Amino acid sequence: MNIEKDDVPRDLRGNTFDLPVDTEHKAKKIKLLSMARPHMRAFHLSWMSFFTSFLSTFAAAPMIPVIRNNLDLTKPDLGNAGIAAVTGTIFCRIVMGVVCDTFGPRYGHAFLMLGTAPAVFGMALADGFTSFLLCRFFIGFSLATFVATQFWSSVMFNGKIVGTANATTAGWGNLGGGVTQFLMPVIYTGLLAYGPPFQAWRMAFFVPGSMHILVGILVLFFAQDLPDGQYRECIKAGEMAKPNSLRIFLQGVKNYRMWCMVATYGFCFGVELTMNNIIAPYLFDQFNLNIQIAGVLGSCFGLMNLFARSLGGLASDITAAKYGMRGRLWALWIMQTLEGALCIVMGRLYMTLPGTLVVMIMFSTVVQMSEGASYAVVPYISKRSLGICSGFIGAGGNAGSSITQAIFFKGAYSTQDGISYMGAMIIGVTLLVIPIYFPMWGGMFCGPKEGVTESDYYLADFTEEEKAEKASQ
Repeated sequence: MNIEKDDVPRDLRGNTFDLPVDTEHKAKKIKLLSMARPHMRAFHLSWMSFFTSFLSTFAAAPMIPVIRNNLDLTKPDLGNAGIAAVTGTIFCRIVMGVVCDTFGPRYGHAFLMLGTAPAVFGMALADGFTSFLLCRFFIGFSLATFVATQFWSSVMFNGKIVGTANATTAGWGNLGGGVTQFLMPVIYTGLLAYGPPFQAWRMAFFVPGSMHILVGILVLFFAQDLPDGQYRECIKAGEMAKPNSLRIFLQGVKNYRMWCMVATYGFCFGVELTMNNIIAPYLFDQFNLNIQIAGVLGSCFGLMNLFARSLGGLASDITAAKYGMRGRLWALWIMQTLEGALCIVMGRLYMTLPGTLVVMIMFSTVVQMSEGASYAVVPYISKRSLGICSGFIGAGGNAGSSITQAIFFKGAYSTQDGISYMGAMIIGVTLLVIPIYFPMWGGMFCGPKEGVTESDYYLADFTEEEKAEKASQ
């Protein structure tokens, strides 16, 4: 049992909380300038880890004009490498869901940060297409930190603010995809004073590689899995049951709502991943810009994560306050449909750089808002299989990117046509939000089922024996 003195909430070690908490000791507010353990430290370390993974995964994209000349890469080669960067993590994200449910988010973050660091450093040794592709493939594994990030926020923050918390940690993490678009060219330019171009781009990868090691150590030794303590401490103290990994996995994959979200998330987060891979080279080639200018302008797409994903989560929380889950679903459908429409328009403005940039920023904003609105719904799909659902839906984002890059950006279409066709596909897939229905809350067009409560819905994931054991605790 948690230690309570004078009605002051405390964790298993008797420590008080810096933030106001609910009965489960989840924080009821977000204090951005705080690094206090456990809530805000988990908040900040999780987005830093995800930020680092984004920065390293897409570090090659803004330097493609230099790398392709050094390694003699063709457009299909670059397309395949871009697909590899986001495909490898599909399986990793699913596994990360199991890891979070079984061992906790801290080990998930640390393992990925430290385990993929060698691949980041390995980019400096790439001598052709195969080694370049393999490095990007293994670096991409680190994007599975997203699952641990969303899991961590969901267990640390109260349901009334979980949409905002999830969206902000993920959004600030995604920001790495924008920062890397201008940071890597700047590092590369600075290193030209110490070596020729074909050496400078290689040395530049030591920066993200070092970040992997630093963040991995910080997460492993200075963070906490749950509000009350580490996973093993809570299990030992009887605060939580020892997880049954197989049963948790099966309950997650049997929930059709998860599969609808897997598909729709593939066309918001997946679209962001695709754009991170193609935007700087597209601006460089289409508008005859130099590598630094193309990188800076391309970074505007990712930099919208500074506020846009949080805005999507906040919008979902606001609509939910008035309309419940039905408001969250409508908010998601509206944002993502608008995303598709702006994507189509961006592709048609290929003759004007100002027009392309204005629409790109608007498009990016609603892409990230859709991501925030998506993960404002995810924590409600299943409490028991939260990690599994987060993992599969996160993997859906990477799968969506692999699909769009393979169909539209490997040479079958011009880049501008591929962007427009991708927009049409976004609108079509987003229709899968409509069938999502929660019996206790309803769906977009149907109200709740009479007599069904939240407890009925969530306890359905447990066997009678498990319910009895839980009641006896």
